[in-house]
Amino acid sequence: MKLGLYGGTFDPVHFGHLLLAERCREELELDEVRFIPAGDPPHKDRDDLSSGIARAEMLEFATAGNPRLVVDRRELKRPGRSFTVETLTEVRHEFPVAELYFLMGADSLADLPQWREPERISQMARIVAVNRGDRPLPDVATLNLTLGEAIASRVTFVSMPGIDLSSTELRGRVAAGKGLRYTMPPAVEAYIRDRMLYQEVRSEK
Repeated sequence: MKLGLYGGTFDPVHFGHLLLAERCREELELDEVRFIPAGDPPHKDRDDLSSGIARAEMLEFATAGNPRLVVDRRELKRPGRSFTVETLTEVRHEFPVAELYFLMGADSLADLPQWREPERISQMARIVAVNRGDRPLPDVATLNLTLGEAIASRVTFVSMPGIDLSSTELRGRVAAGKGLRYTMPPAVEAYIRDRMLYQEVRSEK
């Protein structure tokens, strides 16, 4: 089994997230991609996040109808800060023979050495760095210098169209009374409207 793991706050989920997951699933022939909404991410202010229940429910609406996209709530159930290495360890125990692929934006690669136990992360799962089509890929020398050879050797690149969407921008549109049409599935847009989410602008992605 080839299992993709895609973590993030998804506050809110949008078409850019969904296209990233589907492109990786196709390119790498993954059996399943699991969206893992962060419970208490170490680099963001927890007070500024929407509730885990709301973010997970939006993901459920967004992925409905595609059995290969699954919402995994494990980090929402875990007390304390959520670290990727702990999540991968749990998944590895649950799926001991699966090939694990950790999906992330290529622009986040430079931050990976500052994560908790980055080498262990790369040992448990291949790092899939998704690059927008209009951005150049880093060369091997730069990748080795930034990440170290042990981690860089475990990185695979997948490209997707350069969709210019961000959760920050979408929250700002809601706060400004603007629409979300064509940025996310209609069911997610309706959920945001019905729950009156994002009535105030927040600064983080």
